[in-house]
Amino acid sequence: MEDKAISVTQLSMYIKQIFDAEELLFNINVVGEISGISIVRGVVYFTLKDENASLSCVCFNMSSFDFKNGDSVIVTGTPKYYVKGGKLNFNVIKVVKNGVGDLYQQFLELKSKLEKLGYFDTQRKKPLPNNIKRIGVVTSKEGAVIQDIINVRNRRNPYIDIVLYPVRVQGINAEKTIAEGIKFFNNYDVDLIIVARGGGSFEDLQPFNTETVANAIYESNKFVLSAVGHETDFTICDFVSDLRAPTPSVASELCCANVEERKQNYLREITRLKNAIYNLFIDKNEQLKDLVQSIIDSFETSNNDNADTLIDYINRLKNFASVDLLAKSHKLDLITSKIQKLDPNEILKLGYSVVKSKDKIISSVSDVSVNDNIHITLKDGELKATVLDKEDK
Repeated sequence: MEDKAISVTQLSMYIKQIFDAEELLFNINVVGEISGISIVRGVVYFTLKDENASLSCVCFNMSSFDFKNGDSVIVTGTPKYYVKGGKLNFNVIKVVKNGVGDLYQQFLELKSKLEKLGYFDTQRKKPLPNNIKRIGVVTSKEGAVIQDIINVRNRRNPYIDIVLYPVRVQGINAEKTIAEGIKFFNNYDVDLIIVARGGGSFEDLQPFNTETVANAIYESNKFVLSAVGHETDFTICDFVSDLRAPTPSVASELCCANVEERKQNYLREITRLKNAIYNLFIDKNEQLKDLVQSIIDSFETSNNDNADTLIDYINRLKNFASVDLLAKSHKLDLITSKIQKLDPNEILKLGYSVVKSKDKIISSVSDVSVNDNIHITLKDGELKATVLDKEDK
């Protein structure tokens, strides 16, 4: 006869009763290193860990919690098994510091070493490039980070290319793949490099706190922008890089100038300059006319034998000045017209189009394959199409 099966609830309640009945587990002290702190509606959640194990902790008394990831602490509390979630938590009622955790201590030691070597000196940091056309991104091909960067690029300036070097952003040997990505883009046609990943625990960000990544950034000939973790996270990568962005999305904002705003700013400046020069010409022309007329008036009333000759020269000067000012004004109009013709929207009005596949501008038939989906931007909208056939030259 088969043994009668019990329900999940029955088993969970049995486990809970074992923990609740064990008096030796009440208000015990546990030492470990804090990691993965998060605060939800006034409740602090974190992991207490050592070299071989980890323990999920919850602290309902946030007012007594003044610690950060990497701190080595002694917590006092009781393990509780929650039936509904099927999870064991350590309910913490007291936390006291027990020195600095091993990982955090390594971070501080490396930070101090690199700072003494000049890795963080502001004098060596490169300025953000102008007229950025292609960005190299070192991050995971999975997750939201690369998509966030692309989405910001699409909104602000879709003409900028994004080139991804996929890497591991945590785990064994992740730092080596990150360093390889930085070195790759130093020999590739990009204007700058973004090193990015999403948020995570202090341990998750560990590859970005290594000397391997620090050396790759320090030796880079190209501008490196660090966008690692959340706004409150700081890594060695941030300190060595030429610039730090609090999030990957902000990094993309910094690199992708708003093409529409830039165009409008240029047109406003051109118009302002044109008006200023035109008004200056008019003002100087009027002053010249007044001066010439005063000379003419003075000589018309004199008996000087050379008056007629002088008046003739002055009239010729007056006519020449007027013609010269008109010619300069016309030349300025031509320059303004040429600049306006460089506006991408004006180019589209001439019958041209912008063809993109997977958010990348297509400039050659070799950039696409049969059955690829493409987007075609025209002056008054967009078309979606599929490549049925292609012929290379």
